[in-house]
Amino acid sequence: MITTTAPTIGASGISAPTYAEILAYLQAKMQAIYGDDIYIDPDSQDGQFIAIQALAISDANAAAILAYNSLSPSTAQTSALSNNVKINGLTRNVASYSTVTVTLVGVAGTIISGGSVQDASGNLWSLPSKVTIPSSGTVDVTATCQTEGATVAAAASLTTIATPTLGWQSVSNAAAATLGDAVETDAQLRVRQANSTMAPSQGPADGIVGAISDITGVTRVKLYDNNTSAADSNGIPAYTLALVVEGGDAEAIASAFALRKAPGVPTAGTTTQTVTTPGGSSVPINFYALGETTISVAIGLKAGSGYSSAVGELIQEAVAAWINALDIGAPVVWNRLYIPANLSGDSSSSTYEITSLEICISGGALGTADLAIPFNSAAYCTADDVVLAVTS
Repeated sequence: MITTTAPTIGASGISAPTYAEILAYLQAKMQAIYGDDIYIDPDSQDGQFIAIQALAISDANAAAILAYNSLSPSTAQTSALSNNVKINGLTRNVASYSTVTVTLVGVAGTIISGGSVQDASGNLWSLPSKVTIPSSGTVDVTATCQTEGATVAAAASLTTIATPTLGWQSVSNAAAATLGDAVETDAQLRVRQANSTMAPSQGPADGIVGAISDITGVTRVKLYDNNTSAADSNGIPAYTLALVVEGGDAEAIASAFALRKAPGVPTAGTTTQTVTTPGGSSVPINFYALGETTISVAIGLKAGSGYSSAVGELIQEAVAAWINALDIGAPVVWNRLYIPANLSGDSSSSTYEITSLEICISGGALGTADLAIPFNSAAYCTADDVVLAVTS
């Protein structure tokens, strides 16, 4: 029997009695006053009144726990977490839009105002407000998806002119779109808040990661430090820093990198930005924009009682989410995929049996070997990349 119905704070944080414990406590107190023979079962008026009191106390305790947990970034949620991270000078990232470089072909001098193009899936992408076709008859511009979030557009998928303009003849995209993001989740914001506390650190590596993580649009960062006298297994030269970044403005990333790294330390990467030092000299800063290694998954299922296509969709989404949550350069370990494929033990997992599970890097041969991911890339998977073969 509990001794109090109020929340208590201990070494492990705040806790409170359950509704059932509070109800039993109030029933015992009622019996202590009126005798053990008082009828307080749920079908009685007194029993119902005690239950109402117990629920009110339980609700008040839940509100107190929520208020207490809202004081820490590690336990705060939604708007409370957004308020907490302001102490670190952070704000929750709003939703962004996918972008893609498109090539416009047309008659020289043609002006395209408020133009848009359409991809193979029917999504509309806006061109800059005003584009002029130069004398060469072709121009590359950035198109922005009109739908927020991670809208996928494969190479050569934007071929439809949505706003026909006299003199504008065709549109195409040689490369896939750079994906946008949904509103930053609580989990992502907590990671960024933790990284931001490393920004004022004395260790250059932690300081670099913390500063880059705080740049708007940056979602993932990893720093490789080869402090040996020979190139390492990733091909990073001796005594060189290699920064891998997902998202963010290239100039801002390079400036923060230059400010935080030790003077004279070279940088490696395929993206180069020239940064002007406080002394006025120009220094090239190199880093890697995070690449994506698409993973294909094939799962054989034996359907049982209760299995439906909705369960299959849950499996596809769970497997894709697990792969996308892997760290930069982290391998895809084959046998660990059984965890999300079994829905982490969710009740729906009892409606099927996994008879086979194979993986490969897109375009390769399916198998059960673990998949190595380049140090400057991350495993990527959509629900469509997870193919289910269901038998009864």
